Amino acid sequence: MGGGAAGFFAAINTVSNNPDLRVLIIEKNKEALQKVKVSGGGRCNVTHDCFQASELIKNYPRGKEFLLKPFERFGPNETIAWFNNRGVGIKKEADGRMFPASNTSQTILDLFHDEVKRLGIELRCSERVTNFEKEEDSWKIDLLKGESLRTGCLMLATGSDRTIWESLKKLDLEIVAPVPSLFTFKIEDEELRALAGNSFLNSKASIPDIETTGPALITHWGMSGPSILKLSAFAARELEKKNYVFKLKMDFLPELSDKMVLEHLKNFQTDNPKKKVLSTPLFDLSKRFWEFLCKRSNVGEFQNWSETGKKHFKLFQDNLKKMVFDVTGKSTFKEEFVTAGGVALSEVNPDTFEVIKHPTLFMAGEVLNIDAITGGFNFQAAWTGGWHVAKGISKIKT
Repeated sequence: MGGGAAGFFAAINTVSNNPDLRVLIIEKNKEALQKVKVSGGGRCNVTHDCFQASELIKNYPRGKEFLLKPFERFGPNETIAWFNNRGVGIKKEADGRMFPASNTSQTILDLFHDEVKRLGIELRCSERVTNFEKEEDSWKIDLLKGESLRTGCLMLATGSDRTIWESLKKLDLEIVAPVPSLFTFKIEDEELRALAGNSFLNSKASIPDIETTGPALITHWGMSGPSILKLSAFAARELEKKNYVFKLKMDFLPELSDKMVLEHLKNFQTDNPKKKVLSTPLFDLSKRFWEFLCKRSNVGEFQNWSETGKKHFKLFQDNLKKMVFDVTGKSTFKEEFVTAGGVALSEVNPDTFEVIKHPTLFMAGEVLNIDAITGGFNFQAAWTGGWHVAKGISKIKT
């Protein structure tokens, strides 16, 4: 069940491994693979340029220990080879993200749909499952329109579908309560919002005990960018407990120490005493952000560098290295919203992604308590899970 990345990948590989098996994909939406279609701005961020499993798992706030061995068996290298072998080239971008060479997600959709047709896999869309349960040696699946189906093996790739989770609870499986992950921060600061569009190649975003680095972006609602999204993922549960009201500390120059910032300011003052502070942006900051910084550092409109003293320098230093913002909520990050939570990984065998208590029940994708930061990592977990499910199902004697 589930016509997304993990569901299609498992179905295609299952029949490729064992052509005698009959496979049905059930999708509740009118069209399958919707998340694949819109991800990466419509280009589909297939995977990431990170080929060591021990490094790859660092991008998963939840699931990294579970995924280590599966990634060693089927990781980005194997993913790229799988697509290449089916005529789809994969290219790498400067930030490590990897996309189809065609630069459009339609290439991935076309491949999956062509493979499904070629292998005789049945696809049913607009079909909603209301319940499923084990009956003797098979699984009974009830559909909204009244039909019931039976299958020897059942795979769930249903994402954060609460109806499915209710059925899973009846099977005595532990469900980790879902909370949002990968979201941007709302900040009610009109002066900051007026800087929408300003970006930083590197920054450090932090709350107590958790910090992340990467590019940042000021938006018309607050703060976004990779450093913010990573923080939202790694701190997903902590921020949910705070009802998304918390203090965010930003370091806009993480590559420079406090001492180096101070020295740079003093050196510039020595060399340019008569220049206006407001009109001489430093550290490659934009003019608009520099003016914002000057205002927060109590710099006067016509103030020269020669008139700038220790108190101003300390304020500059603090605002550049540890500016604090009051976050008042969250905003979904485009279509790449994911949840932290799902079936506890202690319930699943990492060799086959089969439920330990219920052999012949398999899971992959966001139905499990696995999630990642942006950059192709969530799709890689889906491909890896789907591949293992196919391997596990293909070994079952039917």
